[in-house]
Amino acid sequence: MNRYPPWKYLIIIVAVLFGALYTVPNFFPEVPAVQVSSIKATVKVDGALLTRVQNILKNANVAHGDGFVDPVGVKLKMPDTDTQMHARDVLQEALGDDYIVALNMLSSTPAWMEKINAKPMYLGLDLRGGVHFLLQVDMKGALDKAADRYSTDLRTLLRDPKIQSRGVSREGHTVVMRFRDAESRDAARNKINRSNPELQLIPRGEGDDLQLVASLTAAEQKRIQDNAVTQNMATLRNRVNELGVAEPIVQQAGADRIVVQLPGVQDTARAKSIIGRTATLEIRMVDETPGALEMAMRGQVPFGSDLFAERNGGPVLVKRQVVLTGDRINDAQPGFTESNQASVHVSLDTVGARIFKDVTRENVGKRMAILLVERNQSEVITAPVIREEIGGGRVQISGAMTTREANDIALLMRAGALAAPMEIVEERTVGPSLGQENIDKGFNSVLGGFIALALFICAYYRVLGTVSAVCLTVNLMLLVALLSALQATLTLPGIAAIALTLGISIDANVLINERIREELRWGAPPHTAIAAGYERAWNTIFDSNITNLIAGLSLLMFGSGPVRGFAVVHCLGIATSMFSAVFVSRGIVSVIYGHRKKLEKISVGQVWTPARETLEANFAAPDGAKLLKAEKGAS
Repeated sequence: MNRYPPWKYLIIIVAVLFGALYTVPNFFPEVPAVQVSSIKATVKVDGALLTRVQNILKNANVAHGDGFVDPVGVKLKMPDTDTQMHARDVLQEALGDDYIVALNMLSSTPAWMEKINAKPMYLGLDLRGGVHFLLQVDMKGALDKAADRYSTDLRTLLRDPKIQSRGVSREGHTVVMRFRDAESRDAARNKINRSNPELQLIPRGEGDDLQLVASLTAAEQKRIQDNAVTQNMATLRNRVNELGVAEPIVQQAGADRIVVQLPGVQDTARAKSIIGRTATLEIRMVDETPGALEMAMRGQVPFGSDLFAERNGGPVLVKRQVVLTGDRINDAQPGFTESNQASVHVSLDTVGARIFKDVTRENVGKRMAILLVERNQSEVITAPVIREEIGGGRVQISGAMTTREANDIALLMRAGALAAPMEIVEERTVGPSLGQENIDKGFNSVLGGFIALALFICAYYRVLGTVSAVCLTVNLMLLVALLSALQATLTLPGIAAIALTLGISIDANVLINERIREELRWGAPPHTAIAAGYERAWNTIFDSNITNLIAGLSLLMFGSGPVRGFAVVHCLGIATSMFSAVFVSRGIVSVIYGHRKKLEKISVGQVWTPARETLEANFAAPDGAKLLKAEKGAS
């Protein structure tokens, strides 16, 4: 009656082996490591690079552990943090500027476990330490950049002999085009409608001052603002990948905010420098109107121009009209000029190359300013004189910058231009010591709850209580194994969900044990009591877990951040608790009692039975005698 078929025992054995195999990696500590990734897309990261890195460290007498290649780059384990720092310096000097050498932390899990994807859970920012940023996207800035881009495109579009244009300028979020006659304005309107249907054109003016005002439709403004957040998120992900952070979090928070979390980052200063620097590139022409610079120095800046200081300290007057923006950049690499000065070599896309070629052809002998716009602050990197037309889309930027700064600027440009400026509105740094303290407290809370539950259930239900404690262990092991196999990120709310899962899972065992007691109390034989206890408690267990699962799925669907982390662990815990409390528990009980044909009693704690008078009143003499006999047989 209480025997399991072999295939059910096989499922239990496989589940327990799976749980043990995928739980064990979490007990291996993390070790320091260095990561080597390529700056250039054309440079492959493969086994040859791994061999080269190992030879460099060997020749420099730097001890190192195992190494491997993954999609991010080459990674080598180090014996301690001092060796890790030394190895980074050696590799960066030997490999040059074509590679980025970053610090990282890797698990010391054996290689054969990693081959079957038996890896430890990722730890969140609150457990591992790292950096947290909350960035605000400037939606007005996104529309300003769009207006600048359309101003340049429309100026190029109106270079038509049939259209007599008197100039194109940007006023706020609109672009104003001026014409000499109505025929030219109508021709320009038809041409713009065909090429840019997203623009709304409004004619105004009279006489010889005819104007055509182009503005974005409401739908296009909404699309640009939504795309600004999406593109900025993609750009930030690219920058994070350059840093070599494991399991970074880059996600949208609200309509115009982005959350960036970098758990496990050791070089926090560099992370802040790269992520916090929301730089974009702008190319403008220098205002060389006679006397304009002198007026600006006296505080009378001409309309349509801005006064900046070059890196060498000299003043420069730059026109506000943007010739080219950073979204036209295909690639950017650090390098050196012929005079061995640090520089950045920029490759433009087809449209950017054409615009740059036209601008340099029409402004030979004039100065062009290259600005780095960072946190709404513009800085002139360099303002060289255009000697000749520059074609091919290759631009070299230099000007009083260090090699490290050239690397960082190239990284920012290469990772992609921001569609809109961003500002850091919240910044938190969680130290590794605080993360370890959180881990210890979370582990102790789960362990304390587990021991308290196990002691109580064993004392109260005897042998069946011990079975429940074993199932509780299996439940915890399976939950950790699932989180490890799925490579989920564990946070403090996740640890709270694990502790809650232990409390919920023991409910099922309590229901089963009490139901077995009840069956014994009313005279059922031990084998019948066991079978009826599991069968009749199942509906209650199922209903209670389904309601918990509905609540967990609601948190998963509508929650965000830590709430979703709690919900994931909670839902997985419900599945593992039902499997262990019912399926595994029944299997263990079958091993203990199932082989006995004549079972006299079950160790399930003290079974209360009704008084003798009550039994005799409710049952006939034979049944009463059986019930009294069951009372004597239960312990």
